[in-house]
Amino acid sequence: MKGYWLAHVTVHDAEQYQRYTALAPQAIAAYDGKLLARGGRYQQLEGEERQRHVVIEFPSFDAALECYHSDAYQQAAAQRKGVATAEVAIVEGA
Repeated sequence: MKGYWLAHVTVHDAEQYQRYTALAPQAIAAYDGKLLARGGRYQQLEGEERQRHVVIEFPSFDAALECYHSDAYQQAAAQRKGVATAEVAIVEGA
């Protein structure tokens, strides 16, 4: 079954956040991740509002986990620390 990253992000420093966005796509692509939603229009219906919402599809749940824990993605995620607030979950497809 496919795996999905669900991320909700509020960016506090857009200039510094670009360091993350420069590195993350390469790490995701290495695990055959496919961006389904990234930013764009949304309507907050429940819970805490975040500026950005991201959905990434992977070939499997395990591939999604491996990508998140990979050195390449963790290097990207380190660039996000302190400049954005993020909530990330990985879920298995139905």
